[in-house]
Amino acid sequence: MYSNRECANYFKSMNEYQRCFQELRKKWQSYGKAAGRITLKETSEAERRAIGGILGKTFYDETIRFSFAEFERGLQKTRYAPVDMREVLEAYFGEKLSTNQGQKEEAQKKKSEFLNGIGQYFLEHAGSESTAFLWMNELISQKKSGYQLLIKEYGKDRDQAETLAKNVGTALAKLECAKEAEEECPLAVFAAEISGNPHYFDRGTAAGQLLVHAVCFLRKTEFPQNAHRWRELLLGAGIVPDNVSSIVHAYGLRLRTENGWHPAYDAFCKLGEPYVITMENLRGITGAQAAADRVYAVENEMVFSYLLEHAGNEKLTLLCTSGQLRAVAQELIPLILDTGARIYYSGDIDPDGIGIADRLWQKFGNRIRIWRMSPADYEKSLSGEDIGETGVSKLKHIENPLLRETAGAVEEKRMAAYQENLLDDLLGDITSGGTGTEQTTLNKRLSSDLPRAD
Repeated sequence: MYSNRECANYFKSMNEYQRCFQELRKKWQSYGKAAGRITLKETSEAERRAIGGILGKTFYDETIRFSFAEFERGLQKTRYAPVDMREVLEAYFGEKLSTNQGQKEEAQKKKSEFLNGIGQYFLEHAGSESTAFLWMNELISQKKSGYQLLIKEYGKDRDQAETLAKNVGTALAKLECAKEAEEECPLAVFAAEISGNPHYFDRGTAAGQLLVHAVCFLRKTEFPQNAHRWRELLLGAGIVPDNVSSIVHAYGLRLRTENGWHPAYDAFCKLGEPYVITMENLRGITGAQAAADRVYAVENEMVFSYLLEHAGNEKLTLLCTSGQLRAVAQELIPLILDTGARIYYSGDIDPDGIGIADRLWQKFGNRIRIWRMSPADYEKSLSGEDIGETGVSKLKHIENPLLRETAGAVEEKRMAAYQENLLDDLLGDITSGGTGTEQTTLNKRLSSDLPRAD
């Protein structure tokens, strides 16, 4: 009795069966049995004669058609019978055969093991409440937050993809710690601390893109569609893409170096023109001097421009922080406060704006005065934009007394209010030296209390 291997060796020795067996393997992988029809085009006479000999047919056309089942039945009538078609094919190709479905199932199993392994790693090393574990859990269960990117990298190199995911998880944990401490870190430094490569999280790299997906999960926002939104996202998370992305717009503020007043900023002040301060610009700056004992700070660039255009006050010092307080603002504000000046801060009256003002007050105490952010100002500047459940949750831990009252009003109406709707009031305060009736009363009361951080 011949073996299946001997049968396979016979067909391997006959070149005219080569294309036939290639097609037989494809059909077996598709169906897992001798099924399906085979078509061979532009066959040679030797191919037609060899295959016809197995099938018991004579082919005249160059294109021949037959079923897998016919071929197997013909093979069972040869001297190699009985044959196991799968074993014959495996011996012929020198490899184990599996169906396409089987291959897909095996690939899916390995992919699931890969993803679940990373999730288990975060669970064991960071805990079930950690941002890294929650991010990976959503990535796996919802197939979002970077799922397609990570799977693409997994297809290239499983080990590198695993390292990539773990590095991004570590980055999320670091961002959480930095958020609590209100610290910022340059992107290159951040990347080097995580991976040893300062360019690891650069925009366009796989690691950089996956980090952005993870940060979007952390901040509950959409993936940025352009470089500006990308920069805003990172800055909001405490990562400074470069030393010029962290900026403060300023007017009427002199900056001092060890050698005296900085000539460029001195010139801006003399000319009565606004300017921009970056982290790079603050190198070597040792002090600051406002035009008066009150420094006004706003959150919005348009509001800043409007106030400068209409104030007509040469003794005005005005700052614009452009949303979240960047590293440059965190360094500049103490320089101003050290001179004895007070900063009157006004922002949007929505969950994020209230949070910014409250954190600023918590950090610098009563030297920071909340300006035009009272419940009455909220009523005057309503926009009709819903803040959603996420916004409501941000209002739960406000500490400043006035902002806490305002937060209550925002929570009740569930709508945002914006600085742009208070332009006349803000301008009136600057030109008259006021800060709004409710703010003035509260600020006096706060001043009589024990100082928080003076």
